[in-house]
Amino acid sequence: MAGPLVEVEYLGGTAMYDLISLGPAELPGEVVAISGEVVTVQAYEYTGGLAPGQSARPRGRPLTVRLGPHLVGGIFDGLLRPLSGSGDWLLPGAERDAADERTWSFVPLVVPGDRVSEGQALGEIGDAGPVRVRILAPPGCAGAVEWTASEGDCSPDAVVAVVDGTEVPLGGTWPVRRPRPVRERVDAREALTTGQRVIDLLFPVARGSTVAVPGGFGTGKTVLLQQIAKWCDADVIVYVGCGERGNEMADVIAELSALEDPRTGGRLADRTVTIANTSNMPMMAREASIHTGATVAEYFRDMGLDVVVIADSTSRWAEALREFASRTGALPAEEGYPAGLASAIAAFYERAGAVTTLGGERGSVTVIGAVSPPGGDLTEPVTAHTERFVRCLWSLDRDLAYARHYPALSWAGSFSRDVPVLTAGHTAAGDPAWATRRAQAGELLAEADRLADLVDLIGLTALPARERVSVLAGRLVREAVLQQSALSRQDAYCAAEKTAALVDAVLAVVGRCRELVDTGTPAAAVEEMDFGPLLRAREDTGPHDAAGVAARRDAMLDMLREVRP
Repeated sequence: MAGPLVEVEYLGGTAMYDLISLGPAELPGEVVAISGEVVTVQAYEYTGGLAPGQSARPRGRPLTVRLGPHLVGGIFDGLLRPLSGSGDWLLPGAERDAADERTWSFVPLVVPGDRVSEGQALGEIGDAGPVRVRILAPPGCAGAVEWTASEGDCSPDAVVAVVDGTEVPLGGTWPVRRPRPVRERVDAREALTTGQRVIDLLFPVARGSTVAVPGGFGTGKTVLLQQIAKWCDADVIVYVGCGERGNEMADVIAELSALEDPRTGGRLADRTVTIANTSNMPMMAREASIHTGATVAEYFRDMGLDVVVIADSTSRWAEALREFASRTGALPAEEGYPAGLASAIAAFYERAGAVTTLGGERGSVTVIGAVSPPGGDLTEPVTAHTERFVRCLWSLDRDLAYARHYPALSWAGSFSRDVPVLTAGHTAAGDPAWATRRAQAGELLAEADRLADLVDLIGLTALPARERVSVLAGRLVREAVLQQSALSRQDAYCAAEKTAALVDAVLAVVGRCRELVDTGTPAAAVEEMDFGPLLRAREDTGPHDAAGVAARRDAMLDMLREVRP
């Protein structure tokens, strides 16, 4: 035995990745190698007290988690064992606790004699909070309904229906590394609204798409992901704290518990599943945690819901893969990571997607993964491989963060491959100017960046008047639109109509400034104007107050009309 790596002798009938119970406490472990009569097991828990000669029991299945209505609003470890109500520590080998033994109100949706297909709803939970949790016919189960439970309270393990001889329990189990089946994958065409202007305007993400958020220490990854968890318009949030520090996870849990859900008026935590696998928890449980998060998301997706998985951070998950590979003697690749790192990253992000479920409904899983490159080096293996497989990249810039520009999302280093399909969606939703507005804002930022080095070299006053207005335009876009305060009641969330109004206001003001210098007004006279009302519009107006922004735009244009050559 070497730490959590345990060798077991004479364990017949065992296959790779099977679950093994180790010692009297039945610590869970996974088979990672088989050589003759020696089976190598990687424990998911601390192995202190485990001694040579103690028993090991095969469980005959891979790592499997319990799914059911108890997930909504719950806090779990990387193996989906409930943490809330467990006291200070989860006992070694524990699989469930008393807090998970509550009963649930079952409401049948079918009657004996009905014929159902796999994935069809058999009933729903009446007291699961804001999320409509339904009990579905499991994959491979179809035919005539022979029996259903009466409406009333049921325990988590109770059988609630029998379909063609197959008992369907209130809860269920599923192997975490096996994607749940769907009828078909469909194109992701609907935008996931995050309420963060720089994302929704410049680098939008579709429901069922994938995002990487790379950034060095102090660039604001965790705060940005928390903002998305709080404000995005998904039905269910699965927040995976993969290797996060315990105090950060405690802050996330406390904030989610205290925050009001803008959709329901209740607690946001009531439609969030939190998987808290902190840095002091075992390495293999960290490796399993993101697969657990994906499995939970697919469980709710199969009910026809839109789910967002936030993994913070996949770099620490990759470090667990590297540590595991070194313990097993695998041949290291670049920077010591296993040779299969790219395949492992791809397999995780492939579990995202918009689908038609087995029951014929539309559902989606959107995966957003933070990447924490050492020293902010975006060329390191985890970042480089992740960028190959995701549809969107929200790269966080250290210089912007140190300049206190938040979110510190680099408009030069980020991209979204979902823009073409989302353009059609915005047009269908009644905003045909979205693509033009986005393109014009991007052009102003690019022109200002192009001139920045020239300004540093020769000074702003040496530039032609029109170029000086371009520098001003870049500042207005950055400060009036892209900056957003997570601590402001008015500005933490921004609706699409207010974002559009802010961009239109900046474009109108910039257009007027260009008209002035083109007709002979000195650039200095334009630069000396007080643009404060425009810059403060994002803070002074409510999250949906597009009319208030328009009023400030009109006031700013009136001031500019008074400027004379």
